[in-house]
This record gives sequence, structure tokens and C-alpha cells, in this order.
Amino acid sequence: MKQPGITSTSVLGNPVLRREDATLVRGQGEYVGNQIIEGALHCHFVRSTVAHGKIISIETSEAESMPGVQAIYTADNLGLEDREGAMDFYASEMTRPYLARDRVRFVGEPIAVVVAETVYQAADAAENIWADIEPLNPVVTLQDSLAAETVLFPDMNHNVCWENEIEEPIDFSEYEVVISQDVINSRVAPVSIETRVAAATWEDNRLIYWASSQGTHDFRDEVVSALGIKKEDIRVFVKDIGGGFGAKGYASEEEIIIAQLARLLQKPVRWMETRTENLIGYVHGRAQDQTVTMAGTSQGRIQAFRLEVLQDCGAYPKWGAYLPEFTRQLACGVYDIDRVECEFKSLMTNTAPTCAYRGAGRPEATAAIERAVDLFAAELGMDPAEVRRINFIPSHAFPFTTATGTLYDSGDYEKALDAALEASDYKGLRAEQETRRQNKSTKQIGIGVATYVEITGFGGSEYGHVSLRPDGTILATTGATPIGTGHFTTWAMIVADKLGIPMEKIELFHGDTDIVPTGETTGGSRSVQLAGSAMADASDKLIEIAKQKAADLLEASPEDVVLNTQEGEFHVAGTPAISHSWADIAESTEDSIAGLSDFSQEGATFPFGTHIVVAEVDLETGKATIQRVIAVDDSGVIMNPLLAAGQIHGGLAQGVAQALLEEFKYDSDGNPQTTNLADYTAISTMELPSYERSFTETPSPSNPLGAKGIGESGSIGSTAAVQSAIIDALAPQGIRHLDMPLTPEKIWAALQTV
Repeated sequence: MKQPGITSTSVLGNPVLRREDATLVRGQGEYVGNQIIEGALHCHFVRSTVAHGKIISIETSEAESMPGVQAIYTADNLGLEDREGAMDFYASEMTRPYLARDRVRFVGEPIAVVVAETVYQAADAAENIWADIEPLNPVVTLQDSLAAETVLFPDMNHNVCWENEIEEPIDFSEYEVVISQDVINSRVAPVSIETRVAAATWEDNRLIYWASSQGTHDFRDEVVSALGIKKEDIRVFVKDIGGGFGAKGYASEEEIIIAQLARLLQKPVRWMETRTENLIGYVHGRAQDQTVTMAGTSQGRIQAFRLEVLQDCGAYPKWGAYLPEFTRQLACGVYDIDRVECEFKSLMTNTAPTCAYRGAGRPEATAAIERAVDLFAAELGMDPAEVRRINFIPSHAFPFTTATGTLYDSGDYEKALDAALEASDYKGLRAEQETRRQNKSTKQIGIGVATYVEITGFGGSEYGHVSLRPDGTILATTGATPIGTGHFTTWAMIVADKLGIPMEKIELFHGDTDIVPTGETTGGSRSVQLAGSAMADASDKLIEIAKQKAADLLEASPEDVVLNTQEGEFHVAGTPAISHSWADIAESTEDSIAGLSDFSQEGATFPFGTHIVVAEVDLETGKATIQRVIAVDDSGVIMNPLLAAGQIHGGLAQGVAQALLEEFKYDSDGNPQTTNLADYTAISTMELPSYERSFTETPSPSNPLGAKGIGESGSIGSTAAVQSAIIDALAPQGIRHLDMPLTPEKIWAALQTV
């Protein structure tokens, strides 16, 4: 159960190696693409090459006669009603057909689907389907969307999906020092290694579906709703998935179509999209244009902050339109500010829809206020770290309700800042920076400081079931969906710690709607605090039942029986000489015994931290090199620091990537310009240094484990810190602000204009 170096009597809090990796490294992962389904047909989608246009006709006759083709479907014969937006308050006019009907609204939107005997036959036939589309003026920029000279939905006279207006905005003329800046938080693609993939078959009037999804039961429920079937008429399997980052939190239109095709054809069908399809036809993230205004005193005290957001929703209203609400909730970040307001408009454009992507509105909030704090500090000529310290919410003030009405559970922001400053040798870095500036070096360094808070868990509940098998081993069943973050290891650690049973005697099960009755989508960094707490609660309940059985064996009252978790044995309190193991309990009972939990958490939790980045900028070429990333993160009580470090590592890479490289681009006609991984520059190890990472621990009072989420933290502070570092390096050249991504071309162009 314990790894080398573990000295604690509890496995929790120790770096236990991942138990789920053995099958993966042997190539035995249960990915959808690995499922062998005899006689399965293959699907290929025909996609619009026009951003906005009227569909005049779709010609399929030539393709229908091609070898291997079994069927071709368009909106006219697919038999699915249009899909409503993700939130019930989106306008009813903004429904989306599963295959484009009457209009296409973005390049990559599916307009037909071919089903053939082989994947190659399906792709060849798709090339011979001709769509006659009359082009309409595309709405590509947020300014075009606001102007509404062209609307995406003819029954509306605007392109606003959702908005929040401030009735009495802050009067900034009342304040001593005021800064303002327009900030672009660029559109990015999730780019999971595994693209969308699906397989389904209709057997005995029942749909069997293999999905790559972050939520087994929510995926099932979306298919049930779309097809108009009962829950008992579908079984969904979700096992291994190759990355999600929020994008796989919902059943996409194509995935629901696969279910419908299996029903229509009464044959198994499968589909895997190409990388280009994934980039142009799936969801994107971020995509906010922001305006920040900050005011305060000449001594560095921030008194007021205003954030205005234009959110790009893309062509159809998914979760992207709701993201500014998460941004609003965290608009004031880690700071105690008297007045904070956030006004936003979520706007439709002829681009791919936006959705939840790692952090989902919270990285956008941090990027906005941290950029504003840097500008405010620069205006005052003060050290940016000191300005942050002056304005922190004090640790004794928690739980704390911010000016936006958000209730933070716990925090110690100054502790994390101090740890990061010490780890980075902040004073030494500033001294080196000054030396380079004095020497007028062509390679200047910048130090970026970003302090962040994020929201995780969002309340809710999760299913957990822990049962004792006849052989004395344990089966732990979770409603959560593991997405590569170490659930099997963490849940086994929690159960082992509670029951006193070695981890190797605990089997984890998930991802089958016939066996697991309920479950929530894995997202919002909710897993440990909700699913983990459900595992702990179910284990406690199993212990109470087992005490009843042990009491019979010991001829004692159940109230007098205790569990020695060091030995995994029950005995009467004070007399450990006579005891019974879990195997004894299992042998003594004819029926299996189990603990069942539907753990609920009231409210969210709020992880936080400080990230410091050291960047070197070549003033002659504009190339920025990240030399150091120092991350101090606080996610409450950590179950396994090895897994937590892995989550931070991945998040840091995605945060640095957005700041330096990543941006999904369209031209003025709505044509995607970054359609593969040669054009869309995902980050590699070449652009990243070794991380310097540590944790502080401020327990949450919201759950019995004291845990907060950590899956998105790395991507939240790092983005702002990289942007801050590069602009800090360029400050002596008179550059006050640059938008992400901070590419060499953008930096070089800015240097030519000063």
C-alpha cells in the first residue's frame, strides 16, 4: 500500500504512484477506438466550407451509388428535432439542427453524414456530396456582432445571446488614480490528444453506446432527450478517455447523431473525427474582449474595479455564453475592493461555438484583474507584488463575501505570495533585472507576479458505493468519470485509509449506466471534494454496518466495537487481543454488506495561489523565452501530492501556451486559419522550463476531507504571470500592454513602433 519513503501511518497526503497507468503503458486502455465491434459501419460528416449562407440544395445521388455506401442522411431525413441552447434562458430562436437546415452558420458545421462499410469508403463518398450554398455576409468579429447589420438567426433583430448590464455604474472621476485598458483573451482550442470518437449499436430494442465523455450519466441523459427514448432503453459505457479539458463535458451533435444512426439502421456504427474536424468543427474556449478600469489611492489601495466583457459565443449558444457569469463571480480576484462591477454581453458570431475549457471563465477573470493590478502598480511606480499584498483579503476575514456577492470559503493569500517570492529569490531577480537595464542588454528579463483565486466544486452531489466482497476484498463504485487525473488511485487511497485495507485489495468501478445508478459530469475540479467525500462517507457507513457484524462475532455491543485501521481489524475497545478482520466479517455473513453515499456539498470551494514567471525577451528578434515558472498553489488538504503536482504541471503548460502561442484564428470571411497542428501551435517541452512547484494547505470547511479542486489551478495563474513577465521586460521600451498570445512577431512589431 505504501510507496518507498512513506513514513506516515496514513496513506493520505503521501505521494502514491498511479495505479491506473499499468494498463495504459501496455496499450490495454479501454478507449472507444479500441473497442472491437463486429460488423460496425463507419461514418463521415460532410461539413460546410462557408461561414454563413443559405442552403439551396444538397446533392447526394452520386455519393449514394459509390462502393460500400449504406446510407446518407441530411437534416431532412435524420429524424431529430433541433437542439436548444445549453441554458433554458437562451432565446428559443437560437436552436441548432443536428445537421444544418436552411442555413450554415460556421465553417465546419455538419450538413450531411455518410455511412459506409469502411472509413475510407465513407470519406470518399463524402467528397462527392455537393452542397449549393448561397453566401451571406459573415459576422466574424464581436464588433460586427454588436452592430447587427447581419443577424445569425432571421427571427431576431440582434446577435445578443445573454447580457448583464449595470444600472448605476461606478463614477471613476471620484478617485485619485485611475487606469483603463482594453484586453483580449484570445480564442483557443482544447486540443485533447484523443479527438471525438463514438460507437453505438442497437440490440434487442436497446441502444448500447461507447462514449468518450466526462460524464457518463449526463451523456446518457442528453442522448435520451434527443432521441426521445427512456433511460432504461440505453446503456452507456465510458472507460478511458484521451483528454477532455471541459470540451467533452457534453454530448456533441455528432455524437448524438451516431446514436440515431444506430437506431435507424439497426446496425452498429462508429465514428472518429480527424484533427482538422476537431479544430474547426468542435468547440473552442476563452474568446473574451475585456475592458478593465481600476481606481484607487496613490498609496496603492484599490478602491474600485470595473470589468466589461464581450463574450464570443460562436454560432450556437452552448456553455460559452454563460462563461462571463463565472468571470463576474471572480472579478475582484483575491482583493478586498469596496466596489466591483462586471457588465457583459454574450454575442453570436459565424464561428465555432465556445464552451467550457479548463477553468471556464475563471482564467479570464484572473487575466483581467491581474493585468489591471499591474497597470495600476506601474501608474504608481510601485512594486506589483507589494500592491497585491496591500489589497489582499486578510486570512482572518474568511469566510468572506466579495463585492460581487461571491462567498469565499477559506484563504491565506499572503502566505502563498510569500512562499512564491522566497522560492523565486524575488529581490535577487529584481537586482538582475536592474543590472540588465542599466547595461542596455539586448536580452531583458521580466518578472511576472500573478495571484489568483478560482471556484471549484460548485456544490452538488456525487454517488459512492463501497461493498465488502465474500473474499474480504473491497469493490468501490463511483458515479464520477475518471478523465486521466488519477481517480482510481485517489479513491483507493481514501477507502484504504478509512477501512485499514491495503490498496491492492480495493477494486474501483465506474462508467456503466447499467451498474452505476447516478453520477455527475467530471468538471469544475469537483472530483476529490465531492466524489472523494462520497467514497469516504460510503466507507464510514460500511464500517458502521461491519461493526454490527463484528459485535456478533465478539459477543459485544456494537457501540463498544472499534476498527483498528492500522491492522484492518475490529475489536472491543480496550481489548485488542481478540479481533476480527474484514475477511472474517465477510465470511460470517451470507449477504454482501455495503456503504452507500450520495454526498452533497453546500456551495463551492475556492483554491488560490501565486505564480511567478521569469521571462527573457530578445529585443532584436522579439522572441520571449520562459526561464522559470514558480507555482505555489493551495487546494486545501491534498490527498496525493504526486497527483496534485501532475495536475499543476499540465495546467501550467496550458496557461503558458495561451500566453505565448495559442490562438484560433479566422479571416474576415469566417474561414479558419489554424486548421491543423502545424498552424495551431500547441506547446511542447521546448518552450517550457522545469517547474518549481510547491503547495500551501488551507483546509475548506465545505467537505469532510477539507479538499478543494486543483485540476484547473495551473492554467489560471500561469497565463497572467507569463503576460505580466513579458510586458515587464518590455516596460523600459515604453510598451505598456500587449495582448496574448505574445508571439515573437507581435513583440517585434511593437518594438518597432516605440
